[in-house]
Amino acid sequence: MQVSVETTSALERRVTIQVPAEQVDTAVEARLKDTARKAKVDGYRPGKVPMSVIKRRFGEGVRQDVLSELMRSNFIEAVTQEKLNPAGTPEIEPGAANEAGKPFEFTATFEVYPEIELKSLEGETVERPVAEINDQDLEDLIVDLRKQRAEWADADKAAETGDQVNIDFEGFIDGEAFEGGKGESYDLVLGSSSFIPGFEDQLVGSKAGEDKEVEVSFPEDYQAANLAGKAATFKCKVNAVKAQELPELNEEFFTQFGVSEGGEEAFRKEVRKNMGAQLKQALRNTTKQAVFEALMKANPIEVPGALVENEVDNLRRQAAQQYNLGEDFDISQIPGDLFQDQAKNNVVLGLLVGEVIKANEIKADQTIVDELLNEMAQSYQEPQKVVDYYKTNPEMLRQVEGAALEQQVVEKLLAEAEVTDVTKTFKELAMPAQQ
Repeated sequence: MQVSVETTSALERRVTIQVPAEQVDTAVEARLKDTARKAKVDGYRPGKVPMSVIKRRFGEGVRQDVLSELMRSNFIEAVTQEKLNPAGTPEIEPGAANEAGKPFEFTATFEVYPEIELKSLEGETVERPVAEINDQDLEDLIVDLRKQRAEWADADKAAETGDQVNIDFEGFIDGEAFEGGKGESYDLVLGSSSFIPGFEDQLVGSKAGEDKEVEVSFPEDYQAANLAGKAATFKCKVNAVKAQELPELNEEFFTQFGVSEGGEEAFRKEVRKNMGAQLKQALRNTTKQAVFEALMKANPIEVPGALVENEVDNLRRQAAQQYNLGEDFDISQIPGDLFQDQAKNNVVLGLLVGEVIKANEIKADQTIVDELLNEMAQSYQEPQKVVDYYKTNPEMLRQVEGAALEQQVVEKLLAEAEVTDVTKTFKELAMPAQQ
């Protein structure tokens, strides 16, 4: 086998492989003999068909099958010989189906994994968040929990931010009603930013039974291109104003959070414990993100397009699952551009983290694996059963070991970097969606 390698771009290789005639002819002859033993041809007994007939009827097909197999096997042999590391499926171009006694040549074009010369984070600054839970954080979260289970009651008053109004509305641009701008009996919480900017603010102060005209402009980047940037008038009828009624802190409320004994003191203790677990995870994740961003900054690399496209498909599948689109949903309907940047970052980070693990011969620390398992299990009623389940399920356990490896990589990189502790609040870290 003769092999020549051409570098067509930073990560693309074009490999030309020539298979010796003897190897081709031997494989074809062996396949023809095997075919002769099994072939059923009218006028001949099985196994007694003349080779000339076999070659005439099956020769071309046999040769193509043999060449396909030889391309696969010789490709693997060639990349191993040349110490190439293909990323993705190669594009193979076969040469002419040669005659007996002549070598067979084909080319394979593919991307390779980048060669990474890993740079340490020495000299790189990483901001590490630090935070504590104070009494006000606890009080604020309990209010949030009460709001989650609040009820709305009719209120004979002017609507305030935080109240719910029930409205009929219709939108007009230049005096003409536009499609999609009408709604009836719509419940809208003022201050929720559910509608375009300025809409909810103008309903503050309105009362049940009032008509209200709301003047707004659609954002320039509004998803409906025909409305983007345009001024609109919404004619609104306020049907009702409702105020939020928070549930009392009583046994019935505590039971909804799994606290059946101990009253308010036990409830507050349980909430604070959960806040601690939430904050610990948030600190870990935020630190990891900062470290990984520093790692990518210090090690800019090109990545194979095939790996990025594979990751785009993974993110498409995750999106389909998140929105319950069903197992039969064609993920290609979701635009890949939505995930391109994230997919590229994921691939870059995966390769760099893998290189850190390889270069430092890091293996999952059992102590950290057990710690992560126990942390995760605490959110279940019977934690030990959850731990036992993971430990007897190799696939699930590998996921936890992967998380442990990530944590060990973060600790290794933190030891190299210049670390600056930055004080954050509980809300900033553990409840960013409310910020």
